[in-house]
Amino acid sequence: MRALAARPQLDALVFGDRVVLERAARATGVAPLSADRIVGVTSYAPDEITPGKPDDRSGQAQLAYLNAATDAALAGQIAALVTAPISKAWIARAGFTFPGHTEYLAARAGVVDFAMMLAGPKLRVTVATTHIALRDVALTLTVEQIARAAILTATALHDAFGMPHPRVAVAGMNPHAGEEGRFGDEESRLVVPALARARDTLRARGLSVDLTGPHVPDAVFRQAALGQFDAVVALYHDQGLIPIKLLHFDDAVNFTLAGSGGAPDDDWPDDRPDDRPDDGLIAHRWLDHRACLLPARQHALRSLSHPALLAGSCGSVSLVNYPSAHFLLP
Repeated sequence: MRALAARPQLDALVFGDRVVLERAARATGVAPLSADRIVGVTSYAPDEITPGKPDDRSGQAQLAYLNAATDAALAGQIAALVTAPISKAWIARAGFTFPGHTEYLAARAGVVDFAMMLAGPKLRVTVATTHIALRDVALTLTVEQIARAAILTATALHDAFGMPHPRVAVAGMNPHAGEEGRFGDEESRLVVPALARARDTLRARGLSVDLTGPHVPDAVFRQAALGQFDAVVALYHDQGLIPIKLLHFDDAVNFTLAGSGGAPDDDWPDDRPDDRPDDGLIAHRWLDHRACLLPARQHALRSLSHPALLAGSCGSVSLVNYPSAHFLLP
C-alpha cells in the first residue's frame, strides 16, 4: 500500500480483496485505493481474515490472486505484473504445486528453459537450482542444469543488458572449488563438462562470451562485485542469494531468464500469435516495493519482446499478514 501511495501517477490495478486492502491502508497510514483500482477476486468479511495468522483461507486467496493476475497478463489485458510475496507453506495447502513464482510463471508461459537471475548495481547472480534442500543439491544437480544457467545468463547479458562480450563465472560447489578432487568431485564431474557444453552452444549462436570456472565459491562473488565478471552462476540457492542480498537487498531485481518455448494454446490469446515466448526475459521482481512499480512500467513500455508476460514480485516487505495482492500495471 505504501508503494502505491508513493507512486500516485501510476495507472495501477490491484488484484485482491477490498476489505483486506482497506485494512492494510489503515494499518500503514495511507489513503485507501479507489474502487476503480481494485479488481476484487475475493470478498471476505472483516472477521474472516486475521492479520498475522495465515490459514487455509488466506492460502486459497493468495492462489486466487496469482491465478487471476496471470490470466490477465496472458490475455494481454495488462502490460506488466508485480507480485507480492507468497507464503509458500500456505499456498501449497491450497494446491499450489510450484516451488515459487519463477516456476509458476514459466509453466504458465509455456517456457521449458528458464533460470532465476538477481541483479544489483555491482553484482548479478544466476542460480542453477532454486528451492530444494541443501542435502539434495549434490544428488540432483546435473551438467544440463549448469549449462542451461550459463547459457541463459550469457544470452541475457548480451541481449537484454547490452553487453557485447559478457564475462560469466561459474562457481564451484565445494570449498576451494574441490581442490582438485580432495573436497569433492562435483567440479570435475559436473561443472567442467557443463562449461564445455555451454561454450559450444554459445559459439554456435554467434555469441562472444568469456565463460570460466569452476571458481572458488568464497572468492568469486567478491571478484564479480569488484568488476572482474559481469555475472556469476551459483550452483544452489543460498550460495548465490546470500551475497546478492548482502550487497543489494534493497535495490536488486530478480529476472526470470527464459529460453525457447511456446505458451500452451489454451493459455495464449488467438489475436496475439506473434507474441509467443522465445528467448528473453519473461519476468522480473524488485526486492523493494517502492522501487518495483515504476521500473515495471518502464520495462513494459519497452516491451522486452513479450509485454504480456512481464511480471515482477517485490519481496522485502512481507505481506504474510494479508493475502498477497498482485499489482498489475496496464
